[in-house]
Amino acid sequence: MTNRAGLRLTFAVLALALASYGVLQSLVIPVLPTLQRDLHTSARGVSSVLTSYLVSASVFTPIVGRVGDMIGKRRTFVCAISALAVGSLLAALATSLPLMLVGRGVQGIGGGVMPLAFGILRDELPARRVAGAVGVAAATATAAGGIGVVVGGPIVHALGFHWLFWTPMILTAAAAVLAHFVIPDSPVMAGGRINPSAVLALCVGLVALLIGVSQGPSWGWTSLSVLGLFALFVLSTVAWLRIESTSAQPLIDVRMMRLRAVWTANLVALLFGFGLYAASAYIPAMVQAPRSTGYGFGSSISGSGWFILCLTAFMFLASLWSGPLVRAIGARLLLIIGSGIDASGFLLLALERGRPWEVVIEMSWLGIGAGLLLSSASALVVAAVPPAETGMASGMNANFRTIGGSIGVAVTASIPSAAASDHGYPAASGFTRAFVVLAVASAVSAIPSALMARRRGALQLEVDNIVPATLDAAAG
Repeated sequence: MTNRAGLRLTFAVLALALASYGVLQSLVIPVLPTLQRDLHTSARGVSSVLTSYLVSASVFTPIVGRVGDMIGKRRTFVCAISALAVGSLLAALATSLPLMLVGRGVQGIGGGVMPLAFGILRDELPARRVAGAVGVAAATATAAGGIGVVVGGPIVHALGFHWLFWTPMILTAAAAVLAHFVIPDSPVMAGGRINPSAVLALCVGLVALLIGVSQGPSWGWTSLSVLGLFALFVLSTVAWLRIESTSAQPLIDVRMMRLRAVWTANLVALLFGFGLYAASAYIPAMVQAPRSTGYGFGSSISGSGWFILCLTAFMFLASLWSGPLVRAIGARLLLIIGSGIDASGFLLLALERGRPWEVVIEMSWLGIGAGLLLSSASALVVAAVPPAETGMASGMNANFRTIGGSIGVAVTASIPSAAASDHGYPAASGFTRAFVVLAVASAVSAIPSALMARRRGALQLEVDNIVPATLDAAAG
């Protein structure tokens, strides 16, 4: 393991990379109308600026995580950060939609920085410090996403939209150079090679699912196009599972994904993403509505970002507490507590949101629950798998969050708009129903955690039974 000063420097480099990644996820959200005008495109065209990044990140995150397990996390981490820098450069130079979409797609390759960072922390830190460090790392990216929502508007107004990407490009390029010289080589590597058939099946399935979910509200959930995409997702997933279950060197170890701690954390991540992403979409729309609606505050685009920043700031603070709490009460109980906090936060938003200070308190409360959920789920996955599988397992957990978020935004987006009013904005009852749905989803996320084996020994027995068999199969 690295000495104390080296550990601090390594963590600082990882934090810089994760912060840049988080900012790039959200920086364009508040300025989509500006991008639409400056890139001379339509509303549907500019929405693909978000979709292209989302689809690319979903495809590449587990692949990049697996490559890091195989050939070394430091080398792959440098490549992933470099992809963020190159993609940012292309986006910064874009004067038309096609080049912007290429840049955002290349940025998505850098989505693998999070699972790789988790793997590096596990390799370099003492076991007792891994849970806390993973929680802080995960929340750093999320908190940076909240900052991106706030600063996106002022950057565009002062410098133009190109600087949305010049600044992250400079930061990620610096992080890539620092990572090359600071982060130690991986002490454990799985070796092997990538199965092209598994990659193709996984890519086709994820792309079909995410495009189907994102376009469902506009194309119609029962349209032939959307139903065809969902059918393609099912067929591709079945093919992928068949390939992986018979492969000596699987891209994603299906047997490892059967670990109770892993599938529980992945299901929690799916529901966590469902609620968090949807809330991040609802709150700005709600507070930007004029006061004449009876619920809006008439906030500006930048002003509405401060409500999201409350959520992400408290997520980060909660992550600082997560390490000691995991050691004290266990990740399972912490997942249940986090789910309960988020469920109560959404319920409060459904009942009381008439004044700005109420929404600030409720968003901060949601941030505490989300921070505990994100940190403990990530730590649970990292602790449950062997070091050579950390990148793969963490990548899939990140993917479940992304998929859950996409489903949450798409499925619940129609709830407020369905409650029409005579002032052209959704009725207050629409937001009430939406927050109730999110409260139910958060409460449901506590169920898999509650059903998890209560004794750590039972979980450890499961790991002891499955992990050696998986490693033997890989060696064979």
